[in-house]
Amino acid sequence: MLICAGGRGYYQEWGKEPRELHPGDIVNIPANVKHWHGAAPDAWFAHPAIEVPGEDASAEWCEPVANEDYEQLK
Repeated sequence: MLICAGGRGYYQEWGKEPRELHPGDIVNIPANVKHWHGAAPDAWFAHPAIEVPGEDASAEWCEPVANEDYEQLK
């Protein structure tokens, strides 16, 4: 789970459009969903992330977001 505490950021699940995040926004991320999150290209982004352990599930760090994809964000 991500909780946007400040700034402006993005969350995007694999194969879906990115979602812009603002203070107070909460994103529930189901287990085994490939995604990325981070600051908007022109902003800072602060967020606590909460991971709830589950059976046969864990966080997995994937490859970095390609610059071409990141730079297309507004």
